[in-house]
Formats: sequence, C-alpha cells, structure tokens
Amino acid sequence: MKVQFAPANLPLKRRLQTAAVLQWVFSFLCLAQICIALFFILLFTRFWLVSVLYAVWWYIDYDTPSRGGRKIPFLCSLAIWDYMRDYFPIKLVKTADLDPRQNYIMGFHPHGILVAGAFTNFCTGATGFGSLFPGLRAYLLMLPLWFRAPFFRDYIMCAGLVPSDKDSASYLLRQKEGGNAVVIAVGGAPEALDARPGAYFVLLANKKGFIKLAMEHGAHLVPVYSFGENEVFDQVDNPKGTWLRMIQDRLQSIMGISLPLFHARGVFQYSFGFLPYRKPINTVVGKPIHVEKREKVSADDLDALHQLYMEELSKLFEEHKSNYGVPEDTHLIFI
Repeated sequence: MKVQFAPANLPLKRRLQTAAVLQWVFSFLCLAQICIALFFILLFTRFWLVSVLYAVWWYIDYDTPSRGGRKIPFLCSLAIWDYMRDYFPIKLVKTADLDPRQNYIMGFHPHGILVAGAFTNFCTGATGFGSLFPGLRAYLLMLPLWFRAPFFRDYIMCAGLVPSDKDSASYLLRQKEGGNAVVIAVGGAPEALDARPGAYFVLLANKKGFIKLAMEHGAHLVPVYSFGENEVFDQVDNPKGTWLRMIQDRLQSIMGISLPLFHARGVFQYSFGFLPYRKPINTVVGKPIHVEKREKVSADDLDALHQLYMEELSKLFEEHKSNYGVPEDTHLIFI
C-alpha cells in the first residue's frame, strides 16, 4: 500500500485542528485505562496518599454522575473544541424552537463509531447549542462502565456526560423547572458495529425504552439525525454470521461495549490510522413530539408513540438528505 503523507507546509490552523481531534480520540480510546492504571500504580509509590484521598472522595461523590453530573461551562467553551469542530467540520442545524420550560429526550441517530457529532454538539459549546436553544442544558448519556474509572469519571462529567441508565435520565427529567435535554444515542454500542460509509439504517425497530421513559416523565421527544456520522471512519467488514461479528457480539453482550475494528487516517499521513477523515457532519435537530405524562404506560400507547417517533425521524431524514449529498433513492432503514 502506497502511503500518502501530509504536506509539510500545512497552515498552523489545520495542525491545531488535527491536534484537537487527536486528544479527543486518545481520551475516548485510552484515557480511562490509563487513569485506572495510574490509580493502582500510585498506591505502590510515595504518592499513595493521592489514590487514598481520591478513593475517599470517590465514595463521597459516588452518586453525582446519576444526579446530573458536574458540567463545567468554562471547560465546554475552550478553543480546543472550536478546532475540533472545524476539523470535520461539524454543524448543528435547528428546525424548530424548543421551550426551555420543558424537558426533552433527544434521540441521536446514528451512533457512528465514536459519536463525534453528539459529543461536539451537545458536550461542547462549539456549534452553538446554547444560542440555538436558549435555556436548555444538554446531557449526553454514556455507558455506566466509564463512570467506574477513577479520575476519568470526573473528566467526562465536566462535559455533561451522565450514565446511560434509567435512574440518571429520570433524575434530569424529574426537574419541574424544565430546561434539561437528555441526549440518547439510541442504537448504542450494537449499532456501532454496522457503522460505515454509505450506511443509512438505525437500530430502532425494537428500541422502546427511551419512549417509555418519555411517557413516564412527560418529556417531549426530539428526533435528531446526524448526516455524515457514519462517513468519518471505515470499518473492517463484519457481516452478521461471520466469525468476527460473532466474537464482537459476544464481547458486546459481556462487557456492554462494542469493539468495532475501525480505521481512517493518521496524524502525518492519510493512508491509515485512527484519526477520523475530514468529512462534514451535519446534525439536524427535528421538531419536538408532544408527550403526555402517564403513570401507567400501556403497550398500545407505547407502540403508537414509538411508531410516531420512527415516522418523524424518517420524515426528518427525507426532508434534509438532499442538502447533505444523500442520493434521492436512499431511504432510512429501521432494524
């Protein structure tokens, strides 16, 4: 394979964009493991007190992730996120107003490999979520596993990440003053195993937990489709039934996280590596679906609202696909 190296005379701005994305990919793939190792290594050094004191703090602070976390607006507005936004670039598109007196569940589709669009749009201020939807606070749900990593849990909470369990989401949706937008990558880890360029399907046909959660709390539903989310990484072929896919599915069922074998470009060359391609991501936020609060959710009502949500997501995709290079004969497929 012939390696295509990056030009030596690239402007500083592009180098800073690459550096911003590099630290994000590193944090996503490696930082949790490094934090866990550091916690235990320190115990056997003269700095053992650091880990002991952190363990005490962790015990005291244990419930914070499931109670809204600890989002720090200053850190979310750092210039590094602007560079990350411009690397792709990433854009947040508003189609309707959202009442800040209401709570919302935003269904984010598709998951992609590393949910670059979801993180940049809803965990940072780089794409203007706060100005587009004044009065709303976005919280992106992430696998609870990551909140069990010392030090790392505090880092991700700063960005507004909270565990993707019912208790964490319910805490935010119970707030009577409203203004909370819980963002759920509905397809989750299993959907990441099918994320590749040209894939226009979402794992949603049997995903009804977030619909039931919305009905129990009277939170309005907002479909979100991120055009380009699947385009920024390639993935090793792993069709269902192959040995690779069976291993991936098995590991996902055991650990709760998927392990897609993805690749794209490197830091100093464009031929291979784990940095995403510079391809645009346009995240379109649809209009809200009004949901009435119900103490008891019947199966028929749940199915009806789930069907309505799929119809609204499909409509959102159809209305905007031509703006982002999706062929007219391509339609969203629910699996």
